[in-house]
Amino acid sequence: MKSPGLAMNRNLVIVASVLLFHGAALWALQTGLLRRAVQVLVPAELLTEFIEPAAPIVEPPPPTPLAATPVKPVPDRAPTPVHQPAPELLAVADPTPVANAPVGVVTPVAATEAVTAPVSVAPPAPSAPPRVELPSSDADYLQNPKPPYPPLSKRLGEQGKVVVRALIGLDGTAQQAQIKQSSGFERLDQSALATVLRWRYVPGKRAGVAEAMWFNVPITFVLE
Repeated sequence: MKSPGLAMNRNLVIVASVLLFHGAALWALQTGLLRRAVQVLVPAELLTEFIEPAAPIVEPPPPTPLAATPVKPVPDRAPTPVHQPAPELLAVADPTPVANAPVGVVTPVAATEAVTAPVSVAPPAPSAPPRVELPSSDADYLQNPKPPYPPLSKRLGEQGKVVVRALIGLDGTAQQAQIKQSSGFERLDQSALATVLRWRYVPGKRAGVAEAMWFNVPITFVLE
């Protein structure tokens, strides 16, 4: 076993060494010795770098040549024959006049223009008007009586023709009536007007369809 005094002396030596080292380093910093040592060491390191030989440059190996691809021969094509136009014959005027050469007069021919005659289009034929059937009072089944002859007109010898214009309805009756042509005697005209309003008629038709129409009814008064 180590004695306690020997261990204590060793620790004192270590502590003293550490304190001495720190004191020397502090003194060196203050006096500039450490700065000189750094300046001396750095150039030496740079010098060693310059003295070391440069690494050799390794060149890459040359590329391996590829196998040449065989080129297929292109078959020769027959040249396409070129058709050259036939040389044109040019007329060259000869300035030397020819004796007794006939002199002709060239008359320019006017180009005729094609004249297109206007095509006449026939207008559409007008449609035939619808058939119109006028009213009638002559049918036997109507049984219309003769107009009465006024007695005074008979004694006075009055006679003549009266034309009455009447509107005949769809039912065959006269809806309206008026004197269109007078006989010259009032009594005869009124007798004819009253007769036309009492008669029955066959109604008028247009295209086969019954229609109300105006109709002229002539009545003649003649003494026997």
